Amino acid sequence: MRKGKQRLKPNTVLREYWDNNERFADLFNAQLFGGEQVIKPDELLPVDTMAVSVFEHGEYAESIESARDKINICRHSTALGVELEILGEENQEHIHYGMPMRLMGYDYHVYKKQYDDNAQKYKKCLEGLTRDEFLSKMKKTDKFVPVITIVVYYGSEPWDGARSLHEMLNIPERVRPFVNDYSMLLIEACRCSLPFENPSNIDLFHLLGTIKYDDSRQKEIMTAEIMDYVQEKKVGEDVIRTVSSLTKGKFNMNVKKEETGGMYTIFDKVADDAAIEGEIKGIIKTERRHNEDDEVIVGCLMTECSITEADARTYMEQYDRTGKVTLIEN
Repeated sequence: MRKGKQRLKPNTVLREYWDNNERFADLFNAQLFGGEQVIKPDELLPVDTMAVSVFEHGEYAESIESARDKINICRHSTALGVELEILGEENQEHIHYGMPMRLMGYDYHVYKKQYDDNAQKYKKCLEGLTRDEFLSKMKKTDKFVPVITIVVYYGSEPWDGARSLHEMLNIPERVRPFVNDYSMLLIEACRCSLPFENPSNIDLFHLLGTIKYDDSRQKEIMTAEIMDYVQEKKVGEDVIRTVSSLTKGKFNMNVKKEETGGMYTIFDKVADDAAIEGEIKGIIKTERRHNEDDEVIVGCLMTECSITEADARTYMEQYDRTGKVTLIEN
């Protein structure tokens, strides 16, 4: 592998982490319902695959995904039919002092798309519309799907930014009651005590809370604590990779690297593996865009990544998106 290659960006790793429905549902259940299992993993549908059937507009997913870190549609079956919610998750590495307004814009974008998609069906069919409904481009009985967004902040410093639109405004007290507010749901990962049930979420937030990036305790003590926890709880590599990415790989847990007999860190190893995977996927994707065939891409992987032909073909089988070979997504 080429030296000096940047590791995967934290937001990329976080998107992959929250792609897991069990973790995503657990996040919302812990924040919204105190751990009660109201949202079920099998009720979550990624917006990119369900947008057409739910909102009858094929471009809906693309427009939302361009602005959101992670978004799912939640479908609850009830005695009265199917209830829907749109659940969004935003990742923040740093404090954003305009976050409530930014979040308001994200949520508005989702509502506006629903309104626009709904209005499309009345352009050609005006039968049954009142004058006001025609001008509104929606019927009195039309209802949209509610949006709930959670912001997860991973920084080491306490969040000292606004948590609502009101906190961003210079409002005279006498007019405050008349200015609409917009609050945000915020989770501070390093200071989180929510009642998670998913083991991966428990491990992730526990490790981040223990490390706190720049903890004042001696690093050797922290290392021992975290290594004991990782071994006892059998923490998964994807959790370690996420923590490593968020801490920029600065926190080390030493294990022996068999090839050299030297010391290698678990965090560094998982982050390196992620970097290799990301680079290989990027090369394959780029070469496919240029309509290169399998043999050209195999040669490119061998040259760019300094790997054997056998390894290059194995990676092709895992990560090629063309359908010629099997794609295995993490």
